[in-house]
Amino acid sequence: MLKRKSYTVNGKSVVEKPSYVPLIIAFILVFTFVSAQVTDFSMGEIIDNFKQLGVILSDLFHPNFAYGDKVVRPLLDTVKMSFLGSFLGAFVALPFAFLAANNMIRNRLVNYLIKLLFSVIRTIPTLVSALIATYIFGLGTLAGTTAIFLFSFSYVGKLTYEQIESVDMGAYEAMLSMGYTTSMAFIKGIIPEIMPNFLSTSLFNFEGNVRYASILGYVGAGGLGLLINENINFRDYNNVGIILFMLLVVVFCIEKLSKYLRSQLS
Repeated sequence: MLKRKSYTVNGKSVVEKPSYVPLIIAFILVFTFVSAQVTDFSMGEIIDNFKQLGVILSDLFHPNFAYGDKVVRPLLDTVKMSFLGSFLGAFVALPFAFLAANNMIRNRLVNYLIKLLFSVIRTIPTLVSALIATYIFGLGTLAGTTAIFLFSFSYVGKLTYEQIESVDMGAYEAMLSMGYTTSMAFIKGIIPEIMPNFLSTSLFNFEGNVRYASILGYVGAGGLGLLINENINFRDYNNVGIILFMLLVVVFCIEKLSKYLRSQLS
């Protein structure tokens, strides 16, 4: 047991609560040691091969700009499937968020099933859903767009129904008392309140998906991933350097535009 210290303060005996910090530190150290053994972690091997990292980084920071022409189309495909998948997923998520919100639909079973749907889809990695989509739709950007659509649907849907559940119900209830249907009261009373945050979330989701979409080509879902994988396999790190550079520029521009638009919505 942890030993407790006692003090006398103003004539009263005060017992100090035991500190669990030593036990937590000991647990972390033991867990780290066991993890290193299980994963065959070797610091010596990392040190021995560290010089190879320098060679790769040297090539990456000397990009082959002549290869840039071959990057443009896959890069545009990445942006297009990110845009379509992100905003289509967000649009479809809105009515489902309405069904998931317990202050809109007073049916716990419906609320539970829609929330479960969001949770299940969100737990599937985008790379896995893209791989499954390639078996259904074949190789290409349609599979990547589908994977991004599913992630955006679950991500935006979850945040939206949580916002709907915390919204001020005054305008909505007033419209119901005036004879509006539930759906019309939602459209006119709730959507104007959640729309700024909904659009902000959708924009934030889009800028993240541009980065995620760049690796979907690894499973044949189109975009930059196929090009990156091909050049890494051939050890053409100069080509990888220009791919990453062009992706960085596009992502930077999208993030700045998204940040500006979100600031106008807030």
